[in-house]
Amino acid sequence: MITAIVLIKADVNRIPEVAQAVAEIENVSEVYSVTGDIDLIALVRVAQHEDFADVIAGQINKTEGVAATDTHIAFRTYSSDDLDAAFSIGLD
Repeated sequence: MITAIVLIKADVNRIPEVAQAVAEIENVSEVYSVTGDIDLIALVRVAQHEDFADVIAGQINKTEGVAATDTHIAFRTYSSDDLDAAFSIGLD
């Protein structure tokens, strides 16, 4: 899977509704309401890079209340859970 982190500016009066609508889009795994210059962060996971166009440009950007997006494609995923699992192999 390929992951993109999508930073979303939303209509301030509709943030909960926009978050819910984005969360219901296929291939959106999580949506976070956050502080700072943006309103929402969505994690999008797809099989091929070309699929990002359908999900992000085709659906997220067209969601009512979404004012702008900024997309970051992940090269690698690092997780403390993954590291803990790797180091615990054979420690029974």
